[in-house]
Amino acid sequence: SSQNLSEEFAEAARQLKKEAPRIQFGKIDVTHQHDLRKEFNIREFPTVKFFVDGSREDPIDCKGVRRASAFITWVKRRTGPSTVLINSTDQAEAIIHADNLAVIGFFKELHNDSVEVFGETARDVPEMPFGMTASEDVCANYGIQKNTVVVFKKGKPVHNEVLEDGRQNKLDLTRLIKTFTLDLVTEYNLETSVKIFDVPVENHILLFTPTNSETFNAIYENYKSAAAEFRGKIMFVLVDTNETRNGRVFEYFRIREVDVPAVRILNLTSDAKYKMPADEVTVENLKEFCQSYLNGKAKLHLPSEEMPEDWDKMPVKVLVGKNFNRIVF
Repeated sequence: SSQNLSEEFAEAARQLKKEAPRIQFGKIDVTHQHDLRKEFNIREFPTVKFFVDGSREDPIDCKGVRRASAFITWVKRRTGPSTVLINSTDQAEAIIHADNLAVIGFFKELHNDSVEVFGETARDVPEMPFGMTASEDVCANYGIQKNTVVVFKKGKPVHNEVLEDGRQNKLDLTRLIKTFTLDLVTEYNLETSVKIFDVPVENHILLFTPTNSETFNAIYENYKSAAAEFRGKIMFVLVDTNETRNGRVFEYFRIREVDVPAVRILNLTSDAKYKMPADEVTVENLKEFCQSYLNGKAKLHLPSEEMPEDWDKMPVKVLVGKNFNRIVF
């Protein structure tokens, strides 16, 4: 909520006052400051913007940061080095084991496009520690031969991303790394919904199913297998249809009890919805559905109301999406 974020923001300001007194924190109530709201095009609340070198042109948006510790890291990485330079395996191990997650960039040399992309990504993902190295010994210790970004979870490597010079997109790398702040499949609830929308992945796939059904475990394993393949491209979400608080989500997708288990893809930018053509939630069907969506081949899903039983009893027939084509044309 706005209140929580305001408190975390104030806490970050208190801590940074000692460490970095040159950085000033301020807050604006745009309900009264209409000119400022217009000038900086404020559309959602709260919005945090960072102004550099006394210029009011093009401030940097601080998105998805919700904790004081992440605010502090975000600001420090904007005003100083965004990653820690690693010179020894001991140093690398210390970073990898210090936190639940860590991101290490292994490079042949420290001056190329890939290093720049890595540094920019680190600025946008303050939730995780970032380190980079060009030490041959350190690279050899982890068996790395090319420019590679490795994500470590609880001290173990969980993802390797080889960087191709000049072709690596910062946003793609940011999306991929940010997804590791969530589980492979995230169950939707009030608490996780905020985190789900903070990760800048605009394609969401949702599995609607009761979590206490006999078939749940098998379906869930299939869903997780497919999720591993599309990490960073499609966010995998689970919606428990037994949970009454999820009612608004069912309504939005027009999911009824007879439909479950149901799988839908939502594009957050266009609000377009897609329905998995196959009924069975198998790894193969899920992969085919996700791939056809990413290739732009999936058919838009426009949910139709059910046909009333007496739709043709009266002189004026009742038409819904399902019988429209057949009757009219």
